[in-house]
Amino acid sequence: MKHFFSIIGGMGTIATESYVRLINHRVKIKRDQDYLNYILVNDAQVPDRTAYIKDHSQPNFFNDLKADVEGQALLHPDFFVMPCNTAHYFYDDLAELTDIPFLHMMRIAVHNFIENYPDEKKIGLIATEGSIFDHLYEDEIHAVGREVEFGGPEIQPMVTELIYRDIKEKGVVDHDLYHKILQTMHDKYGCNVILLGCTELSLAQEKAPDHPYHVIDPQSIIADVSIELALKIRAGKDPQEVISKYMY
Repeated sequence: MKHFFSIIGGMGTIATESYVRLINHRVKIKRDQDYLNYILVNDAQVPDRTAYIKDHSQPNFFNDLKADVEGQALLHPDFFVMPCNTAHYFYDDLAELTDIPFLHMMRIAVHNFIENYPDEKKIGLIATEGSIFDHLYEDEIHAVGREVEFGGPEIQPMVTELIYRDIKEKGVVDHDLYHKILQTMHDKYGCNVILLGCTELSLAQEKAPDHPYHVIDPQSIIADVSIELALKIRAGKDPQEVISKYMY
């Protein structure tokens, strides 16, 4: 297969399915051959990311991802994409395993925020406890001179319930709970823009977009970037030149 990219997924599987669905439905097609070429590694056995980040006595998920990346690198994809925010805890270590470009989901999302909302000085962040605990998005946001609002103590239990109890355990999106989280971040904590720092939250946005709030959806953004890169590379442009603008 010529000109394909590798997706390191399965964290979780339903969220990865959402990413694949986005790239399949957003690419413009007139025939089967217009779809993108990709290999999906849906590694559902990767240990829980948040559990390890918060407690290093829990199973380390790095070696599972290392094996996935090294295995795919042997096939020489044009680039890697990993539709899981919390797994970017090991982004630098994974990217060092190969010379193949590895898109940084969080960084691309934060730069999208800067480009589309240049006058906003802060952004609301809802994410897994692991991402927040290790400042994964917070550091990227501070690096571009913006502040982060996490909301009060009532926010994280609602976010955790939506991610783990509803989506991961039951495979359903609680529309009302998702909208309540966004409304609380906007009305009570003054967040004009809210960043969805977990791909399960991106799935919630896909399934329940009928709300008036501005969100930055990293999974939606990385899906668009994946399509743009894949099509430009297929058209004969140099992969490194095309990808360089996304390698912040």
